[in-house]
Amino acid sequence: MRIKNTEVKVVIGDITELRVTAIVNAANNQLQMGGGVAGAIKRKGGKIIEEEAIKKGPIEIGQAIVTSAGDLASKYVIHAATMGLDFKTDEIKIRNSCRNSLRVAEELKISSIAFPALGCGVGAFPLLASAKVMSQEVLRHLRENQSGLKEIIFCLYTQEAFKIFNQGALAYLEHVIHKLGNGPFSTVDAIIELAEGVVIIKRSNPPFGWALPGGFVDYGESLEDAVVREAKEETSLDLTEIKQFHTYSDPQRDPRFHTIGTVFIAKAKGKPVAGDDAAGIKVIKLSEIKNSDFSFDHKKILEDYLKFKKS
Repeated sequence: MRIKNTEVKVVIGDITELRVTAIVNAANNQLQMGGGVAGAIKRKGGKIIEEEAIKKGPIEIGQAIVTSAGDLASKYVIHAATMGLDFKTDEIKIRNSCRNSLRVAEELKISSIAFPALGCGVGAFPLLASAKVMSQEVLRHLRENQSGLKEIIFCLYTQEAFKIFNQGALAYLEHVIHKLGNGPFSTVDAIIELAEGVVIIKRSNPPFGWALPGGFVDYGESLEDAVVREAKEETSLDLTEIKQFHTYSDPQRDPRFHTIGTVFIAKAKGKPVAGDDAAGIKVIKLSEIKNSDFSFDHKKILEDYLKFKKS
C-alpha cells in the first residue's frame, strides 16, 4: 500500500538477502551480534559489522545507530536497540527503536529500508502486537515528516509471521487510513461510576496497560453513540445517565497518532465483564487512582475527575 510517496510492503524471505539501501538489526544495546537476526547478519555480512557497531556502543535502549553492511546486498545496517543483555523488551522499547531507525534512515537520505519483526525473537514479544506498534510508527513518521523513503518493507522469515504481519500491519493501516481518515482522530472514553469505584480495562492492543473504556468514533456516529458502543464492547455494561465531562486534545496524548478525546461520566446497568476488545477488567477505588499507572493521558483524566468530584 502507498502512504504519500512511500510504498509499504510485507514480504516473506531472508532479510539479509534483500536489495534495499538499509536493513534493520533487532539489536541489544551493547550491540553484540549473537543469535537471531543479528547472528544471521553477522554470518552473511561478516564480523566487520559487529566490530563497527560495538565501537559505537553501548547505546540507550530504544536508540539506533548505523554501520556499513559488509558483504550484504544492502549498503547499511541500522542497529535498533530493542533490549538490553537481559533480553527483555516491551512496547515502548520497540516503538522507540522503530521510530529512531526511521529517523536514522532519513538522516542517511536513503530510499528503502527493511525491518524484521522487532522484539519477536529472543524478546518473545507477540508478533501481532509488534506489527501494530511498528505500523503505527511508520504511519506517524510518514504523516509528520517530509520523507525521502520510497519503500518500507516488513520482512518475515516464516509463513505464519508473514500472515500475522500482513493482517496486523497492512490491514491495520488500510483501516486507519481509509476508514478513520487523515486525522486528527476523534475518540471517546467513559468514566463509569459504580458503587465500588470506576471501571477500567486492560488493553488487548498497543498501547498496552490499564485505561478507561473507549475507542475511536466511527464515521456517521455521534460521540454519545460511540461511547455507549465502546463501553458495551469492552465492559458488557449498558451506560445510563451519560454526561459529557471534558475534551482532551494534546497532540502527544496518544503515542500512535494525534487524537482528540471526549470523556463522558456515566452510570451503568449490568455486571462488568471484559469483552473481546479488552484483555481484562476491574473496578478501581477512587483512593487508588493516585498510585496507579494508566495508558495515554488517562491518569490525568481521572485526576481531573477527582478534582471535579471534590468541587
